[in-house]
Amino acid sequence: METETTNPLLSAERPSDSDLRILLHPLVLLTISDYITRHTIRRREGPIAGALLGQQNGREISIDHAFEAKVNETEDGSSILDEAWFTVRLQQYKDVHKDPSLELVGWFTTTPASGPQQEHLPIHRQVMKTYNESALLLAFHPSRVLDGATTGGKLPLMIYESVYENRSNAGRNERADIDKGAMQIDEPDVGKSDVVFKELPYSIETGEAEMISVDFVAKGGGNATAIDSAIKKNGPSQAPQSTVTVGSGSKGKEKEEEIPSETDNIEDSLLLSAEDEELITSLTSRANAVKMLHARIQLLRTYLANLPPSYLSASSPNDAPSIQADGAPALDFPTLRSIQALVNRLPLLMPADKVAFEEESLSEKSDVSLVALLGSLGTSIRDTRELGRKFHVVDAARGSSRKGVGIGAGVGDDYYPPFGGSMGS
Repeated sequence: METETTNPLLSAERPSDSDLRILLHPLVLLTISDYITRHTIRRREGPIAGALLGQQNGREISIDHAFEAKVNETEDGSSILDEAWFTVRLQQYKDVHKDPSLELVGWFTTTPASGPQQEHLPIHRQVMKTYNESALLLAFHPSRVLDGATTGGKLPLMIYESVYENRSNAGRNERADIDKGAMQIDEPDVGKSDVVFKELPYSIETGEAEMISVDFVAKGGGNATAIDSAIKKNGPSQAPQSTVTVGSGSKGKEKEEEIPSETDNIEDSLLLSAEDEELITSLTSRANAVKMLHARIQLLRTYLANLPPSYLSASSPNDAPSIQADGAPALDFPTLRSIQALVNRLPLLMPADKVAFEEESLSEKSDVSLVALLGSLGTSIRDTRELGRKFHVVDAARGSSRKGVGIGAGVGDDYYPPFGGSMGS
């Protein structure tokens, strides 16, 4: 393969040669895509890296959850995980997900379409040394998304396992010893062997709760950002940042000065707090639920409206015509019975006596408002009492200070007579 020859970090073995079975959950994909989106829109610097949590049962590994990780840069320019921060966050996830218990099965990052690069090895070695010696690597390929190579249902990611391969004898087939019956397990010699990555086949496994989220994302709910709308409104020709070359005088030196464009101003003005984002998410989900309900009701109404008039006026199903008119939907009695059952359940949702229901609702609303008013009144009384107590303390201190000044003045008159007088007078 072309990728194997261009990337020295990929193993020459085929993915089908591995007996590992990887089960990838959609929640992991949503977490990774959300992290990459936020990292790109907010223009953060540094690599994208995170942890993969799951379970391992024999040769089957399930990847259930993921979270982003904090990355630090070393003195030599390589990137590694912040071990103190990562250990605390990993323990928090383990405390939350105790049934079933989860463990660190690997980590994820973004790579070119050719596969992992040399800059990914420090983090991978750190994860293998500290947390899991058989850690997996989930490599997401943003270039395939931009190139439109994800059509046909193929996800823009690969999952790799790390193996030790002796590059000096790369042409030797190590499985030949097994075929000859010489079963022996040798510890990898790190000094003579290199860490390479072997692609693993994977399958998607989902539960009922995850299917709701996947359905929401697949229908495009909440995937349009305000920044994209603002850019489309102002025109795609505006660059996010313009560079102007300014001369520095007679020396002929030039410097580049970055001038922020309108897109930067728009992005700064659209920064939302965590509470605002949570509110927008809640309102968006409710709006999508109402739209879905309205669409299904309209579908039922259209189906019933297109039934033949002779069927609607028939007293029994046996009297309905057996041959449908052109363009009319075929009669589906199970569907009609389901619609009838749904209509029969509507009185359970709507009150029988609307006037009494409104009076009871108004009474409960008045009771709630009265309790809130009493609570506000009690708070005001407490604040008033606190104000009176503080005023009494201040007034008492002011009175005692005045009394002390008066006593001091009397003693001074006895010992300090007016100028020109005498003690005897």
